[in-house]
Amino acid sequence: MADLQDQLNAPTEAGELDRPAPLAASPASPTPPASPSPESSPESDPEPTAARDLLALHPVADGYCGLPGTLRALPYYDLELGESSVEADLPRLRAGGTGALLWALHVSTDRPVTSALEQIDLVNHVVARYPEGLRLARSASETADARSHGRIAVIIGPAPAAAAGDSLGTLRALHGLGLRALTLSGASWASEDGLTPFGEEIVRELNRLGMLVDLTGASEATAVRALAVSKAPTILSRSGARALNSHPDNLSDELLAALGASKGLCLVPCSAARTGPALRDVADHLDHVRRVAGPESVGLSGMYDTGDAHPEGLTDAAGYPALIAELLDRGWPEPDLALLTWGNVQRVLRGAEFTARAARQRRGPSTATP
Repeated sequence: MADLQDQLNAPTEAGELDRPAPLAASPASPTPPASPSPESSPESDPEPTAARDLLALHPVADGYCGLPGTLRALPYYDLELGESSVEADLPRLRAGGTGALLWALHVSTDRPVTSALEQIDLVNHVVARYPEGLRLARSASETADARSHGRIAVIIGPAPAAAAGDSLGTLRALHGLGLRALTLSGASWASEDGLTPFGEEIVRELNRLGMLVDLTGASEATAVRALAVSKAPTILSRSGARALNSHPDNLSDELLAALGASKGLCLVPCSAARTGPALRDVADHLDHVRRVAGPESVGLSGMYDTGDAHPEGLTDAAGYPALIAELLDRGWPEPDLALLTWGNVQRVLRGAEFTARAARQRRGPSTATP
């Protein structure tokens, strides 16, 4: 019995779970290799030490990952050991310096609410299966807490507007289950003509709940009206600059300037279709958004496991150090990089939470219908 008790309370194993782990290997790691190897020599290291060190201090909060939809189609997977069927398993997320992820929900057109519920259920099971790597987060403080314990924070969302089923009650139920962002496109109340009165009520209810308003794919009229109605910072979870690439989800300079004025956040995607076929194309979009909207309004969105083709050098979640190295070469200062990778996502999450506290003092749950 004593032997069994010793095994259950082995101090090394018990302490290992709560010890913050480095997000990416670097020369500053606490246990360096005893002797240099060809794989770790400076000549063979493709990313400068400065980029990896910066990501150890300011990990990436990735604004859009499609892993839930990908995992639903796999009969078996192991995210801890490495999974060739996905682009964002735990080894690659750690190597890329990722500290938080927004896990997007992809819903079916014939039963959107049910498929959203099924994917939220899947997210909970996946996070529970890998407790040493992942932790579910519903707020900025929980995201920071996951990071401090060496886990990658998982935030559920965004989900498409159809997931709410044109029902504010359903929206509140999804929020109670952990959904933290809704995309305002593809709904009858958010069309080319802008938001209907019910659409405006959706935005107000999102503010009251503390959920992020995602304007990706929304018409210009809808985006302009949502920026005017929302009291919390809005996001675009996967949009670049239309001045550089004419993809319909990308933003005009006018909207980028309006987003910056409202302290919103444009998460630039690592997508060949939206930003270009090379890593430097993504860096060009980041430069442009930073210049037009400001350094507090630009972030990163990997778009891994979404089916999109990725730029060369950013083909999976391990590529972020190379992108940060490119931005360092372009003269980005560390404070701006810290905002890009981690700070801006945390700011909009906190902004949504502060807005919700104030809104709940002024109004109760909305009973509006389309």
